[in-house]
Amino acid sequence: VQLQAYGGGLVQAGGSLRLSCAASGLIFSRYAMGWFRQAPGKEREFVAAISRSGGGTYYSDSVKGRFTTSRDNAKNTLYLQMNSLKPEDTAVYYCAADKGIRGGSTELSEYDYWGQGTQVTVSS
Repeated sequence: VQLQAYGGGLVQAGGSLRLSCAASGLIFSRYAMGWFRQAPGKEREFVAAISRSGGGTYYSDSVKGRFTTSRDNAKNTLYLQMNSLKPEDTAVYYCAADKGIRGGSTELSEYDYWGQGTQVTVSS
């Protein structure tokens, strides 16, 4: 199983970025997916999650209303659209796959596979 996150970069505060996560080696539509991030010196934290079909989405309070996650099961790809970015959004962003039935978990331990991460830096 491989999860390849990409699309990170340097952006000014108020700007936007779109992250993608390409999945291979698994039946993508059978996995709920999540996004997490880790800032320097901090623990990895939940950002967003999406159900297997894409019909259910879940967000942390810190990104709700600014970030949107979606998926294209035909392309085995997960997305995170990030708008109105803030310096505190600076972190390495990871995608993860959860084979559980419910999906939408905010807990790292619920996820079975992880991507390598992509750096997002928001300048003030």
